[in-house]
Amino acid sequence: MKQTSTYPLRLPASLKQAVTRLSKEDRTSINQFVVTAVAEKVSAFETARFFTDRKARADFKAFDRIMKRRGGESPRQGDELPIRGH
Repeated sequence: MKQTSTYPLRLPASLKQAVTRLSKEDRTSINQFVVTAVAEKVSAFETARFFTDRKARADFKAFDRIMKRRGGESPRQGDELPIRGH
């Protein structure tokens, strides 16, 4: 069973009106609309944190060595880089 908790939320009247209108258009309750909006914002913050953490662990010198190495296979047909100006 999911645990939930309540949180009294104060919204400016104009924002509440927009939420009401958009939740009707989305055919969801105001509660579900707000929960989804908060989940999207939390996801954005967590994603930014994930990539910031990954960047901190990156080895850019190793990346440069890999990108400069010779060899490998030629691109498959259709995977070539576009020619500039075309």
